[in-house]
Amino acid sequence: MPVTTVIEPRWVIPVTPKAAVLTDHAVVIEESRIAAVLPAADALAHYPDAQRVALPGQALIPGLVNLHTHAAMSLMRGMADDLGLMDWLQNHIWPAESRIVSDDFVHDGTLLACAEMLRSGVTCFNDMYFFPEAAARATLRAGMRAALGIIAVEFRSAYAADAQDYLTKGIALRDSLRDEPLLSFCLAPHAPFTVSDATFSQIAIYAAELDLPVHIHLHETAQEISDSLAAHGMRPIERLEKLGLLGPGLIAVHGVHLNDAEIGLLARHGCSVAHCPSSNLKLGSGIAPVAGLLQAGVNIGLGTDSAASNNRLDLFTEMRTAALLAKGISGDPCVMPAHRALEAATLGGARALGLQDQIGSITPGKWADLTAVNLSASELSPCYDPVSQLVYTAGREHVTDVWVGGRQRVSGGVLLDLDENALTARANYWKNKLHPS
Repeated sequence: MPVTTVIEPRWVIPVTPKAAVLTDHAVVIEESRIAAVLPAADALAHYPDAQRVALPGQALIPGLVNLHTHAAMSLMRGMADDLGLMDWLQNHIWPAESRIVSDDFVHDGTLLACAEMLRSGVTCFNDMYFFPEAAARATLRAGMRAALGIIAVEFRSAYAADAQDYLTKGIALRDSLRDEPLLSFCLAPHAPFTVSDATFSQIAIYAAELDLPVHIHLHETAQEISDSLAAHGMRPIERLEKLGLLGPGLIAVHGVHLNDAEIGLLARHGCSVAHCPSSNLKLGSGIAPVAGLLQAGVNIGLGTDSAASNNRLDLFTEMRTAALLAKGISGDPCVMPAHRALEAATLGGARALGLQDQIGSITPGKWADLTAVNLSASELSPCYDPVSQLVYTAGREHVTDVWVGGRQRVSGGVLLDLDENALTARANYWKNKLHPS
């Protein structure tokens, strides 16, 4: 007999239908999937022997989807703050990575990130980093869901010798783990300025043959665009279009410097944008034209970027910041209302990853990836609209319970399967390796 769990929160916020809020409802989990969403009285009658989880002050939402991060870089949190992107990369991050990045580094950094994300209500993340096999082990150890990047860059690293070596190793990993329900994969060319036309053309072939999304930093800075014009005679998005990369599987990370024509191009090709407002602000990269993207119908998900450039893997902060920036830049307070910000942090990310039929909303048949947020705290009271309260008032510290694939990973704000003291000890070990005192 399947194990049945009935969760009874104060509110169920399923994300679809849009802006729906269900009171006096329950969510039924059978094994790993959502079996039903129904009135609480009916759940009691139909599932009298089920395990019951009462959450009288909580809103139950779909697990949050972090659409862009470099999880292992949590070990570099705060290492090189208050710098522009290229200075940060070329003079600090890349030299440090060349010295320190290894299978063990990526495993430990990813596990540290998973702990932070789980306690923040994130159940799925889209990763881009070296040694994805180490990230896979850490993700499975944490019991999270992840889309792992098959990274491609032209330069040598401890992981691979050249772009083809990166791709060959990544695709072999994908083939070996393709039946793991918690893992999926993306092709992850780093950026237009680190990937050649030949490699992009190869990635377009792989994307079509293997039906994989393409996850790439794109139009993040003004310098990226001016450098592309100098080197290729065209802006990066135009270059990707000519190389066959634009399509429903493309996840354009950042998309800060987009003109109206480029927004239209993304919309026509069905591309998604991974909006990372905190990282863009901290690196001084600019502010993405979210109002224009939404008006054009471009799918938007939210990402934190790495803890080295954010410095938090916190989608509650990203929801609030994204909504407020969109209003402030456009001058329209109706742009990106609370329900739309919540959708971006859940179903928008799932849609970008091609996982919209599996996660992103509280819908029968989907994986039971769920997050409970306590809205009864004094600093959140009174609560007139739980969706607005989630986006504009609540924080990750109000997350109480998290399930991934029906298995509870956080209870009462406490990680059930990871030892935080051990994680902290490993983080300090790597800190001493990076910066011996």
